[in-house]
Amino acid sequence: MNLTETIKKDIITAMKGKDAETLTILRTLSASLKNKGIELKRELEDTDVVSVVRSDVKKMKDALSEFKSAAREDLAEKAQIEIDILNKYLPADMPVEELRKIVKEKLKDISATSLDDMGKAMGAAMGALKGRVEGGRVKAMVEEVLKEGL
Repeated sequence: MNLTETIKKDIITAMKGKDAETLTILRTLSASLKNKGIELKRELEDTDVVSVVRSDVKKMKDALSEFKSAAREDLAEKAQIEIDILNKYLPADMPVEELRKIVKEKLKDISATSLDDMGKAMGAAMGALKGRVEGGRVKAMVEEVLKEGL
């Protein structure tokens, strides 16, 4: 069963369980997935779904920090619940050592040696890690590897 089917099944489960909060969050996610499918003009693969979920989680994390800085604990709590529900559809975080190994391999492949090669290095690393690791983690690892040298 692919990720899209899992989300649809969970929507039905939330409907049957009368879990309005989860249902609303999953319907919003489903709409985001549908829009992405229309944008790409093809059926979504699991990597596309993960990308959309990561994007939604990132938006909610940004909103969460804004709510906390504005002392809106009620909205911050709702945002945290949404983040927790969406995180169920993301793969487990890749261990740091595995991430470092993949980044080092890609940087060697493109002969990146300094921070001047950051753009090229990020492109290669993100291509290899598409959908498996959050972009911020990849960027931090690429910077770290470039600073310490291959």
